[in-house]
Amino acid sequence: MPKSKRDKKISLTQTKRKGLELKQRLIDDIRECANKYKRIFLFSVHNMRNMQLKDVRQEWNHSRFFFGKNKVMALALGRTAEDEYKEDLHKLSKHLRGQTGLLFTNKTKDDVLKFFDDYRIKDYARSGNQATQTVVIETGPIPEFSHSMEPQLRKLGLPTTLNKGVITLLREYQVCEKDDTLTPEQARILKLFGHQMADFHISVEGMYTPEGELELFNDRPEPIVPPKIQIKAKLQDEDSMKIEDDDDVEESIDEDEDDT
Repeated sequence: MPKSKRDKKISLTQTKRKGLELKQRLIDDIRECANKYKRIFLFSVHNMRNMQLKDVRQEWNHSRFFFGKNKVMALALGRTAEDEYKEDLHKLSKHLRGQTGLLFTNKTKDDVLKFFDDYRIKDYARSGNQATQTVVIETGPIPEFSHSMEPQLRKLGLPTTLNKGVITLLREYQVCEKDDTLTPEQARILKLFGHQMADFHISVEGMYTPEGELELFNDRPEPIVPPKIQIKAKLQDEDSMKIEDDDDVEESIDEDEDDT
């Protein structure tokens, strides 16, 4: 009788060894970069999007990014003055928390700050994001939407009806208020109406120099966002009219997987 595949035993020791090997390779890579590049920049990612982060890595292929393994990165730099890899690197490792990473580069401070201050990509907000402004939908007909979508819009909370086959908003509807934590329904409504509230960007928070100095950057410039906006439906293609949240799931990105 053939043996069931369910009876196949898997050695956990191999898995552990592989995990340790990957961590050790990451530590070695970071320390090698600390010797190779003149400067190390600490950065934070806001409104994480995998594709945009890959685009940044591609544009900065003359440098190295490490992102997503804070504890291992801190271990590579050194957590204390006694075990730090280079002078005062432990001060940098203390700031590795949350969506932070390291950029190793020979570019100047001005080059790095200018690029990342200017690099912002608009995208649709997701459930759990904070609303950056109050959004109100004007009352009246919404001819851009097919009549078949009226029940779905109503299910999302919009006060709609069909008037001669045209979806009509019966009264002004506030989708969200500034600083609200967006619900899945609010995020879907904003996407349906073509309003991109999220802003993918990378903020540079500090720089470590070959002299062993750590400079922290505060109050980097932020774009001006109107506190309140009124929107109407925009003509969209069939795919964007769907309200499933197929792309509202954020994938995690492991450290510099494209470069290893």
